[in-house]
Amino acid sequence: MTMNRAVESDLVERLLAGEHRALARVITKIESQTSGYRDLVSEIHAHTGQASVVGITGSPGAGKSTLVDKLAKYYRDQGETVGVIAVDPSSPYTGGAVLGDRIRMASNVGDMDVFFRSMSARGQLGGLSTATADAVKALDAFGKDRIIIETVGAGQNEVDVVKTADTVVVLVQPGSGDDVQMLKAGILEIGDVFVVNKADMEGASRTVAELEEMIHLRDDPRANLDTGHHGAGAFGDSGGHGHGGDHGHGDNAHGHNDTNGHDTAGHDGDEDAAAEVARPVWTPKVIKTIATTGEGIDTLVETLDDHYDYLSESGELTEKARQRASEEIRQLLRSDVNRLLEAEIERRGGIDDFADAVVDKETDPYEVAEDVLEPIRECLEDRDD
Repeated sequence: MTMNRAVESDLVERLLAGEHRALARVITKIESQTSGYRDLVSEIHAHTGQASVVGITGSPGAGKSTLVDKLAKYYRDQGETVGVIAVDPSSPYTGGAVLGDRIRMASNVGDMDVFFRSMSARGQLGGLSTATADAVKALDAFGKDRIIIETVGAGQNEVDVVKTADTVVVLVQPGSGDDVQMLKAGILEIGDVFVVNKADMEGASRTVAELEEMIHLRDDPRANLDTGHHGAGAFGDSGGHGHGGDHGHGDNAHGHNDTNGHDTAGHDGDEDAAAEVARPVWTPKVIKTIATTGEGIDTLVETLDDHYDYLSESGELTEKARQRASEEIRQLLRSDVNRLLEAEIERRGGIDDFADAVVDKETDPYEVAEDVLEPIRECLEDRDD
């Protein structure tokens, strides 16, 4: 074993033993992608899979940081340990997190069982880099019970959070037509829980009603637009949380034991409806919170736990893990093959020489690509033989 590998193994052992300094060093190596960081991630991989991971996303100003702070405090009050990764915009000069030094966990200052790390998005789509996913593994292996990822508020690109989180929470500000339009543009598809934060502001009930309607239409595009079923009055005393039909939006009960998201009464004997009753289906919830005061946090936590239970019972938790592994393998292969190709291009004189040849009509882009790829293709074909 080389000296560097021995040092890395010692670092992993200290992390697994619960040493916070080792955890911080491992995440630093992961974020900076220093030599040997992949060996670190490989060693901790077998120790992951215990923590529940929640992604918090939404437009800037929705109160994500305050909500994360209150969520962490709630979990700590329950005796659970918490890891928080806040993905900030990348600095165009250093590549580091622009907002990394801001104080965002005011309720948990000095609490060693809340590990907070601000990380750079590094220009990745949705603000989540491979480093962020690996940092989640480090927190998981360390033994954190709950891991929260707060992402950059960058609109539709936030879909990348799905690849890392078990449950996705989307924050929306009251009375913001732009936010609701943003959801229609694509964010609606990724949300497992929608939070109307700052619910004491004017327009909160209307925003709740709009979200309820959009969720209903997403699950059943043929649904009749009946605002009597989906208005603010149907929100329920529980703030959209519940397993039965007493709360939630319209005829749809917002628990994970619901059938297909709309009333199936009147369809006795319908084989499709009967089949759907047998399997759990999750209908997204809408929760009201006032993060600054902590109001609604208990309901939100309850709903997050319900969604995790649903994932476990339905088998989707395993399926999500499989999808994440598949995407991670593809991402690593794309990244590594890209580096190999860049090196091959430089070995042949650089991309500018190829571009000049294309402009001079001596070749074309397709021929260049074939020429550069040929050694790699031959190598793989030889291995098959």
